Amino acid sequence: MICGIDEAGRGPLAGPVCAAAVILGGDFPLDLLNDSKKMTAIRRDQVRLIILNKAVAWGIGWASHTEIDDINILQASLLAMKRAYEDMIKRNSGLSGQNIKAIIDGNFAPDLNIPCEAMVKADTKVAEVMAASILAKTERDNYMDKMAELYPNYGYEKHKGYPTKAHREAVLKHGFSPIQRVSFKVK
Repeated sequence: MICGIDEAGRGPLAGPVCAAAVILGGDFPLDLLNDSKKMTAIRRDQVRLIILNKAVAWGIGWASHTEIDDINILQASLLAMKRAYEDMIKRNSGLSGQNIKAIIDGNFAPDLNIPCEAMVKADTKVAEVMAASILAKTERDNYMDKMAELYPNYGYEKHKGYPTKAHREAVLKHGFSPIQRVSFKVK
C-alpha cells in the first residue's frame, strides 16, 4: 500500500503547519484529485469529504507555531508528517503490520517505521499525495478561519497567515498575534 504524506503551511508568518497521511483504495475516484494549490477552495472542500469517506485510511498531524519557532519550519513539517502517519495508524489499528510505503512530497522524509521516499512535486504526480495535500490544506485553512474569529485584526480568513502585504501591515499596526511565528521576518 502507498501512503501519501504532504503538509500545508510552511510559508505563512502565523499559525501551525498541518500534515496529512492518506491511503487510497483501488475503487477511489482518482479523477477527482489534483494538487490542492490548483483547486478552488470550494472544490477542495468537496473532494475533502470524499477522501474522508472513501479513503482506506487517513490521519492529520500538526506542529504548532511555537514548535516551528523552537525547531525550525523544516523540522516542524517533518514532525507534523510523523504525527499524521501516527494518527492514521491509530485510527486504523488494522494497518499496523501491513506492507506500507510512504511517499512524501518534497526533499525530506520524516522518521517513520516504514520505507519512505521523498519525491519533489509528488503532489502533482502521486494520487495519495494529492489527497494528502487536499486534507492538509483544508484542515489548515479551516483552523485559520477559526483564528480569524479570535483575532479579527489580522485578516486570517483572507490570507491564512501567508506573508501578504495586508498581513504584514496588520502585524506592524497591532503587533504579533498570539499565533504569530516570531522566528519569521515580518518586514
